[in-house]
Amino acid sequence: MISEVTLEIALLLLALGMILAAARAFIGPRLTDRAVAADLIFFAIIGFIALIGLRTDIAALFDIILIATLLGFMAAISMARLGSGGRR
Repeated sequence: MISEVTLEIALLLLALGMILAAARAFIGPRLTDRAVAADLIFFAIIGFIALIGLRTDIAALFDIILIATLLGFMAAISMARLGSGGRR
């Protein structure tokens, strides 16, 4: 299994990424900057849930991660379509 120190380091790096993405979403001058930052924050939350699932050995969390990741992927595609003005 993964050691506790490795899990803590991964959680800290995810938190740092979320802070930087939140700053980008706040500062970002374009809609696409904000969309990418929101997508990064969402997938960092998914990473948090996955790491907590590894720590607590709750198998149901991985089903939740799978469904949320599929929904996040669909949202990312929708935001890319919106950012391109509906062009293919």
